[in-house]
Amino acid sequence: MSRRAVWRRTPVLSLIQRVSEAAVRVDGAVIGQTGPGLLALVGIEPGDGETEVSRMADRLFAYRVFSDDAGRMNLSLAQVGGGLLLVSQFTLAADTRSGNRPGFSTAAPPEEAERIFDRLVAVCRSRHPGVETGRFGAHMEVSLVNDGPVTFLLRA
Repeated sequence: MSRRAVWRRTPVLSLIQRVSEAAVRVDGAVIGQTGPGLLALVGIEPGDGETEVSRMADRLFAYRVFSDDAGRMNLSLAQVGGGLLLVSQFTLAADTRSGNRPGFSTAAPPEEAERIFDRLVAVCRSRHPGVETGRFGAHMEVSLVNDGPVTFLLRA
């Protein structure tokens, strides 16, 4: 098997950014926003399911990226009570290993991705107040003030 043929599946991806504020606009109207907390750009791949959704929700609320009294990243979103803005972004699941154009065969088909993303939103809302979203499949304008900057790529 050639090196090119080897591709490891990476379950649900979330590029998280600690933010002072973030908002999503569609057609000029704000449809989701948060104050201090996390912006999570979420990529869904084929085969992602309930296990990956649960694991990602766990990670979003438990990942320690907020400063404690000593200035160390020791506190989680759940501990600080911050907001969470979830934005579906299929381009995170793109194959960018070669060439100058991304390939999207590694992203879940839209119907599957929307179902999994909606499930992630539901799980997150059941665990934490202040969860907002963008609009799946829409052209969105995402604005944010990155606090740090602090940005991490989480894999479920």
